[in-house]
Amino acid sequence: MRCPRNVEHDLMDHNIRSGLEELLKQLNEDQLRSKKVAVTGGAGFIGSWLCDAFVLADASVRCFDNLCTGLLTNVEHLVTAGNFAFHEIDTTKDDLGNERTDLVLHFASRASPEEYQQHPIETLTANSQGTHNMLELARKSDARLVYASTSEVYGDAHVIPTPETYWGNVNPVGPRSCYDEGKRFGEALCMAYHRSHGLDVRILRLFNTYGPRLRSDGFYGRALSRFIDQALSGEDITVYGRGDQTRSFCYVTDTVAAILKAAMRNEIKGQVVNIGNPHEVSILELAEKVKVTTGSSSKITFHPRPPDDPQRRCPDVSKAKRVLGWSPTVTLEEGLRNTIEWFRQRRVGR
Repeated sequence: MRCPRNVEHDLMDHNIRSGLEELLKQLNEDQLRSKKVAVTGGAGFIGSWLCDAFVLADASVRCFDNLCTGLLTNVEHLVTAGNFAFHEIDTTKDDLGNERTDLVLHFASRASPEEYQQHPIETLTANSQGTHNMLELARKSDARLVYASTSEVYGDAHVIPTPETYWGNVNPVGPRSCYDEGKRFGEALCMAYHRSHGLDVRILRLFNTYGPRLRSDGFYGRALSRFIDQALSGEDITVYGRGDQTRSFCYVTDTVAAILKAAMRNEIKGQVVNIGNPHEVSILELAEKVKVTTGSSSKITFHPRPPDDPQRRCPDVSKAKRVLGWSPTVTLEEGLRNTIEWFRQRRVGR
C-alpha cells in the first residue's frame, strides 16, 4: 500500500490505521488510484473511513459534510494530505461546484433512530433533495454514484434472512418513517436517473455497522455504542423491551471493503446489494457480550421498547458474495474487542 507523504499518521488511531491497511489488502488499489472522488457525509462514521481509504490509495478526495452529525476530528488528520479537501457544505442547499468527478458516494444522512426522529424534516431532505443534487453532480460529470441506503427500507421484515427482492413492511407514517421512507425515495430517485439518463448508480442497503468512530453521545448513540459507553462508565446498560429483538452487526472494515468493491465493480450498474453480517444476535445477548468483554460490573436494565422497532434484522448476503466476491471476515468477538479498545483510548484521551 502506498501512503501519501503528507498524511499525518500519528494523528490516526493505530486501531483504525491497521484496519485500513488490512482492508486495502483485499482490493486492487490501481482501480482507486488517481480517481476523483466526492464523499458526502465524509466526516461521519462510515464516510470518514471511506475518505481514509481513498486518500491512502492515492485517489483525490473531496469531503462534503455540514457537521450536523459528522465530526471534524474524524478527518482532521487528512487536512495536510495533498489529495484531500474538506468542504463544510449542506448538500441539500449549497453549491457543490463544477469540479469534475469520477465517483460520488452519497452517505450524508442522520442514521441514529433517536437522532433522526428529532430531525425528521432534515432527514427526509437529505435523502430527497440531497440525493437529487448529488445525482445531478454525477450526471454532469458522467460519474458513477453509490447511494448508501439501509436495511430500514425493509421495515419489520417478514422474510429472514432478508434478500434484496423483498419489498418491505414499513409504516409510512410512523416515527421512523422519516428515515425509512427517505431512503426508499432516494433509491427510487437513483433508479429514475438510471433509467432516464443511463446514469451508473448502485444502491447499497447497509445493515448495522459498528467500530471505531461510532458515536455514543446523546441522541447520536446507537445500541452497541451506548452499551459500551455505559459499561465502561459503570452505568446501567439500558436494553429496550425484553432484548429478544435481533440485529446483525458488521464490523466497519468489512462494510467499507464491500462499499469499495461495489464502487469499482462494473457489472453491478443499476443494482441493489445488501451489505451486512448474516450472524444474527439478540440485543440482550449483545449487552451481555459487551459487559463480559469490558469486564464491567454494570447492571443490565430493561426499559419500554420504542414504537415500530423491528423484531428481527438479518441480511441475505448471497448476492454480495456472488457479484462482489465479498463476505464479512471479522467476527463479532474480534470486532467488539477492537471497538471497546478504541472507546477506552478515547476515554483516556479525554
